[in-house]
Amino acid sequence: MKKNLAIATMAAVLALTSCKNSDFEGFTKADNGVHYKFFNQTESAPKAQAGEGISIRYIIKKQSNDSTIFDSKNGTPDGVMRLGLQKAMCVGCIEDALGMMSKGDSAAFILSSDSFFLKTNGYKELPKFVKAGDHLAFYVKMVDIKSKKEIEENQKQQAADQEVKMKEFMAKEAVDFEKYLADNKITAKPTGSGLIYIETKKGTGAAPKETDIVTVHYTGKLMDGTVFDSSIPKGKPATFGLNQVIPGWTEGLQLMKKGGKATLILPSKIGYGPNGNGAITPYSPLVFEVELIEIMPAPPAPAQPMEPGH
Repeated sequence: MKKNLAIATMAAVLALTSCKNSDFEGFTKADNGVHYKFFNQTESAPKAQAGEGISIRYIIKKQSNDSTIFDSKNGTPDGVMRLGLQKAMCVGCIEDALGMMSKGDSAAFILSSDSFFLKTNGYKELPKFVKAGDHLAFYVKMVDIKSKKEIEENQKQQAADQEVKMKEFMAKEAVDFEKYLADNKITAKPTGSGLIYIETKKGTGAAPKETDIVTVHYTGKLMDGTVFDSSIPKGKPATFGLNQVIPGWTEGLQLMKKGGKATLILPSKIGYGPNGNGAITPYSPLVFEVELIEIMPAPPAPAQPMEPGH
């Protein structure tokens, strides 16, 4: 009986010494320096580890006046922030706090604004709404934890899925391109790059050089006729360096003259290629209706300063 009482007393002492009283009411200070308060906790469940992927919902407030600084619901559609948990940048940093949590846990932590902004987030100086020595209240729910193995497996699956999708886009391009030519009875021969150039109005004067600046009105369409961009509704033509656009434009506009109009039919390799662009999916052939309004020579390059001794 005495032996059991001694063991119980020793356990109680150890429990008291492992967590210290916090300077913040209702919170406990852990050995890692984190001030914490759990609302829901599964102590037996695995805790988040550095290198794992975590999904959290959170609110960060100024501890002094309870004003909200960040809220994850304003950052993503579902309010969940997904990130890789890193090693703690300092004692009592936010990484230490997250490392105390298991999937499904919810808690509040008190963090130093200095450690959060300067150490964890790498700011060069504190934001104007906080000052040195301020504390932050970090309310967080651990939505999910992915192990390193799960992350690697997900990445491999995503890469495999992406490869399949890209092959589908590539196959679709050939079908769409040939269908468009057949439906519109286009017999013009492509250039070496695959560009099909159809002049609809002759221009006059010299054609632009690759280094020139041009002003154009244009309408861009997908093979199904969907307009994805146009300068016409804007009421203002576009001006750009001819060597600063997609290859199909650089080539096609050099076949035009001022005042001329043309249709440019581009395979994706001289358009936006495997990356696509906004509404333009990867490997999309495109149709542009273009009017060349003005040609201007590129301004001369600024003179380089003379080096000492020259």
